[in-house]
Amino acid sequence: MSVQDRIRDQVTGHPVVLYMKGSPQQPMCGFSATATQILKMCGAGEVYTVDVLQDAEIRQGIKDFANWPTIPQLYVNGEFVGGCDIMREMYQSGELQKLLEGAKKS
Repeated sequence: MSVQDRIRDQVTGHPVVLYMKGSPQQPMCGFSATATQILKMCGAGEVYTVDVLQDAEIRQGIKDFANWPTIPQLYVNGEFVGGCDIMREMYQSGELQKLLEGAKKS
C-alpha cells in the first residue's frame, strides 16, 4: 500500500483526523499544541491523531496529499480543512465548531 493510500484510508476512515508533531498529550511543536487545544475547546470528541515524527513517509506524504507545506493538518469528514492558522480563524468565527458538530453526526 502506498503512503498516499495509507493517508487516504486514515482521512476517510475517521471523522476527524489531525496530522501533528507529537501527540495531544505531548505535542512537539507550538503549532501542534495550539491545534490540539483548539480542538479541545471546540469539544471535539474522538480525534484520530497521526504523529508525523514517527513516520518520515507520512510526514512528507501528507504535505503532498493536501498540497499544503506545513504540519499540523486537520481533516474533517475526509476533507482537508487547513493548518493551525486556519483552524484558529475558523474557531474565532465559530465555523470550526459547526464543522466539527457535523463530523460527530456523520
